[in-house]
Amino acid sequence: MKIVVVGGGAAGYFAAIAAAENHPRAQVTLLEATRHPLSKVRVSGGGRCNVTHACFEPAAFVQNYPRGSKALRGAMTRFQAQDTVNWFGDRGVALKIEPDGRMFPTTDSSETIINCLTRFAFEAGVIVRTSAAVEVVERTTSGFELTLKSGELLKCDRLLLATGSSAIGHRLAQSLGHSIEPPVPSLFTFNILDSQLRELAGVAVETAQMKLLISNQKPLEQTGALLITHWGLSGPATLKLSAWGARFLHDQHYQATLQINWLPNDNPEKLRQELLAVKAQLPKRSIFANCPVMLPRRLWQYLITKLEIAPETRWSDLSKKQLNQLIELLTQSRYEIHGKGVFKEEFVTCGGVRLKEVDFKTMESRCCPGLFFAGEILDIDGVTGGFNFQSAWTTGWIAGRSIAAIEPALALQK
Repeated sequence: MKIVVVGGGAAGYFAAIAAAENHPRAQVTLLEATRHPLSKVRVSGGGRCNVTHACFEPAAFVQNYPRGSKALRGAMTRFQAQDTVNWFGDRGVALKIEPDGRMFPTTDSSETIINCLTRFAFEAGVIVRTSAAVEVVERTTSGFELTLKSGELLKCDRLLLATGSSAIGHRLAQSLGHSIEPPVPSLFTFNILDSQLRELAGVAVETAQMKLLISNQKPLEQTGALLITHWGLSGPATLKLSAWGARFLHDQHYQATLQINWLPNDNPEKLRQELLAVKAQLPKRSIFANCPVMLPRRLWQYLITKLEIAPETRWSDLSKKQLNQLIELLTQSRYEIHGKGVFKEEFVTCGGVRLKEVDFKTMESRCCPGLFFAGEILDIDGVTGGFNFQSAWTTGWIAGRSIAAIEPALALQK
C-alpha cells in the first residue's frame, strides 16, 4: 500500500511516523513544499517549542479551543497530552512543566523536537521529499493521483492532507469534495491609538479582565496577564481574547471597543471602601505619588492623569465625583481597538475543512473515502500555551494509525 502525506509540519510528520510504525508494509511518502520541513516547530515558543500543556483531563483540555473543542473531545480520549509526553519520553525526549502549564523539552530547544521527529521518521522508513509542492490531486478508481509543481505524477492508495492553513491545502481539499470555513487570523495583539498608554510599553499587569463589547450580545471575556506595548496591548489575556473573538473582529475589520478591569479581584464596592480608607488615613499624601492598589506605579499615574487630576492633588482633596470616576476607570476602562498586530513569528488561523465532514474516530473524510486530515488544515484552533501543537499530535496520531487499517477495495465500497 502506498500512502502519501502532504505537508511536512508537526501534524504531517507525526501522522507519517504513526502510519509507518503501525503499518510497516506500507510505503509512506511525506511531501513538503518548501526546502525546510518543521519550520513552525523551529520558531515556536521563542525557539524552545511549546510541545503541549500540562492538563491531563481531556474534558478540561478541550475548553481551550475556540473552534473544534467538541470534535476533539473524543479524539483526546485516544491520544491526549499525557500520551504526547509518553511518546516523546519513550523516544528519549523529556519534557518539563513551566509554572503556567506550558511544556517544553528539557533542553529548551526546538531542535530537540525536530531531531526526534526526523530521526524516527527515517527509522520507520518514511520517505521525506522536500521542494515537492503538490498542484493537483485527482481521485481515481484505485486511490489518488497527485501532480507536483515540477510536473511529476505520483499515485497512492491513501492520501493524508496536513498542509496547515495554506491556501493550496484548502484548494486540494475542495477539489476532493470538501467545504472550507473561510480562514481568518487568530492569536494576535491589539493596536490601541492612545499615545499615553503606549508610553507605558513594557508595563505588565499580572491579572486583568478584558471584555470585547458586542452590540446586543454577551461580551467576550478573558482574564489573565496583560502586557502594554509600543502599539497597544499584548500578553496571554489579549491573545486568548483575540482567539475567541477572531471571527467577530475580522468581520468588524479589527475595529472594536475593549473594556478593561485592571483590578478584577476587587469588586467596585470593596474598592470604594479601600480608597475611602486611604483618603481618611493619608489625607495629606499626593494621590499621584501614592498608589494604594496592586497596580504598577506607572499605570496608576497614567490613570490619574487620564482623569485630569493634577499631580499635586492630595487624597483629602479628592471629590466624591472624582472618586466615582476613579473607581469606574479602574474597573471599566474603555479603549478602541484600531487594527491588530502579529504574535511573534507564529501564525494561527481559524477556519479550514469543516469538521462535520471528517470522522474524528479515524480522521477520514466523510466525502472522499481514502482521504485523511490532520492538523491546522481543519477548522480547529487553540489558544496559546501548547494547545495547537496538541491538536496536531492528536489528529496526526489518529490519522496515521487509521490510514492503512482498511483495505483500499473495502474503502471504495463505502
